[in-house]
Amino acid sequence: MPSISIISVDSPPHIHMHPKKPEPTNTLLITQVPGDFFQTVILEALRDFFALYGEINQWVPLSCFSRIIVVYYNEDSAEQAKLNCDPLIIQPSYGSPTTLRVFRADRSPLFTRSPPSDDNFLRPPPVEKNFLISPPGSPPVGWEPIREDPPNRETLAEDLMAALRKLQLRERHGNREVLLEPEEGVGVGVYVEDADGSDSEEDDDELDWEYGTPSPARLRWKPAPTAMPPMPLTLR
Repeated sequence: MPSISIISVDSPPHIHMHPKKPEPTNTLLITQVPGDFFQTVILEALRDFFALYGEINQWVPLSCFSRIIVVYYNEDSAEQAKLNCDPLIIQPSYGSPTTLRVFRADRSPLFTRSPPSDDNFLRPPPVEKNFLISPPGSPPVGWEPIREDPPNRETLAEDLMAALRKLQLRERHGNREVLLEPEEGVGVGVYVEDADGSDSEEDDDELDWEYGTPSPARLRWKPAPTAMPPMPLTLR
C-alpha cells in the first residue's frame, strides 16, 4: 500500500481585478491528477480528506480527463474546501511531490439516497411507435401474431377489371378510336387517333405486311432533302 501525505497550502492573497463575487456552487473540480493516482487506496484517501469539509454527495473520478468531480450537499462546504485546498500538495513516501488544483464548477443536482424512480431514466417510446426504432423493441403485453390473408389468386382485382371494361373500344371513326366518351357531352373522354393519318386502304396494306419486307409506312415516308451549305463566290 503506497504511503502518501496530503498537505493543503493556504493560497496567497490575490489582487482581484474584478470584485465580482463567485456564484455559490456545490461542485468542485480537482485537476492535474496523475494517472497513478486513480488507484483505490489513493482515491479513498483523497475522498476522506475532502469529506473533512462536509458530506460528499458524489465523488466522480475521471481518469481519461485527469480530473475528479466532487459534489457536496452544502455549498458552504464546497467553498471552504476550495479556499483551503487550492493548491493541494500530495507528498508520497518516495519521489517528488504532486500539486493538484481545485476549481469551482457549475452547480450539480444532488442524488437522493432513496432508490431512483422511473423519472430518472429514459422511457421507451409509445407502443404505437415502438416498432419504429431499430432494433425494434419487444411487442406489447398480450400481443399475438395474426394469420395474414393469402395472396390474391385472381388475375386482376374486381375494381381494376371494372375500370378496364370501361376502356374497351366503343366506336371507330376512320383513324380515331373512341375508348371512353363522356355522358351527355360532359365529362372526360378518351380517344386514340393515328398520328400518321393513314386511311383504311393503307391500314389494309399494313395488315398484309410480311416480316422481312419493307414496311408500307416506311415506304410512304420520304426524307426531306438536305440543303447545300453556302459556297463562297469567286470572281474571275
